[in-house]
Amino acid sequence: MDSGHTAWLLTSSALVLFMTPGLALFYGGMVRARNALAMLMNNFVAMGIVTVTWILIGYTLAFGPSVEGWGLFGGLDYLGLKGVGDGNPIHGAEVPDTVLMAFQMMFAIITPALISGAVAGRMKFSAWVIFVAVWSVIVYAPMAHWVWSGEGFIGANLEAIDFAGGLVVHINAGAAALAAVLVLGPRIGFRRELLRPHALPLTLIGTGILWFGWFGFNAGSAFAADGAAANAFVTTQVAAGVAATTWVIVEWLSAGKPTTLGVASGAVAGLVAITPAAGFVGPMEAIAIGVAAGAICYWALRLKFRFNFDDSLDVVAVHLVGGIIGSLLVGVLADVDIGGVAGSVEQLGRQAAAVGIAIGYSFVVSYVLLRIIKATIGIRVSEEEERQGLDLALHDEQAYVLSE
Repeated sequence: MDSGHTAWLLTSSALVLFMTPGLALFYGGMVRARNALAMLMNNFVAMGIVTVTWILIGYTLAFGPSVEGWGLFGGLDYLGLKGVGDGNPIHGAEVPDTVLMAFQMMFAIITPALISGAVAGRMKFSAWVIFVAVWSVIVYAPMAHWVWSGEGFIGANLEAIDFAGGLVVHINAGAAALAAVLVLGPRIGFRRELLRPHALPLTLIGTGILWFGWFGFNAGSAFAADGAAANAFVTTQVAAGVAATTWVIVEWLSAGKPTTLGVASGAVAGLVAITPAAGFVGPMEAIAIGVAAGAICYWALRLKFRFNFDDSLDVVAVHLVGGIIGSLLVGVLADVDIGGVAGSVEQLGRQAAAVGIAIGYSFVVSYVLLRIIKATIGIRVSEEEERQGLDLALHDEQAYVLSE
């Protein structure tokens, strides 16, 4: 075991976990005040639920040996973490298997948490808890196996590349978010009322935490404290900064005024887009990815109005579209001297096929799961509860008490 690599991966695991509270603030500032705590709760409860599902069964489905060699999902060899951390290096890495397991657990936590932004202000807490628990097992774990296990059909057979989660995290969550908004329907007042964010300073703080944690997300995915981690660190910063600037410029030219929400959204879009490419491209390619993410994701926001689906906090525009941008561009821009894969028409085709598979699987399974929840316990709060706000209606709390 290498102590330096182990220390870096432990640090990266903590950074990735810290991103979920950052996401909670990022989303929490964008909802109305009466739903702020409910949004924070949806994110924090995912940290607990997915920890349990990952340890019990998620990890073995994601990183256990492929059943019958099909590359669809792992077997039950590591059920309840059996044999993990007993001194025998399962994956042949220079860090303990428990550290690899924990690092991957943090990714499994934040992925369903991303979906919470799409359902803000109208989803039952009980439905959310069930959705996160089941989704983390039947959608996230198989997707992680397909791409990252070394035996999955997307990574091993199709030979598509995803350095830190463009497919597994962002496209996966974005497609599920689209399914969720279609099942839930729009918020009361959508397209009729001005649904303004209640505390953009919280959103900017959350953006800063996400940006900070993303260095563990991307550079940690090198699984070593080495040159690959350093390159991923640099490309992450470059793409985020460029995308934030690009979004502001496009917004300024289009709408007449630059906004703090715009710079925050642009930064996150850039972080999303560089995620699949961070270890395969250099700084100049990261600039191109940042420009594409900042401009395209800004215009993608208009899709929800054109197609009349209420993605409350623009998960589809930022995470689904941003993930697609990064996953496709890495097929063109990958530098063989950096990550061992060269951009080409063939690689672009592999990336496009992987994107289609990820979108199709996540959307269909998520849609069916949400329909089952809707038909059994119900998925949406009542109109009265929605107007009252989920903080009081579901949690009997208020984010802000201005007088006794």
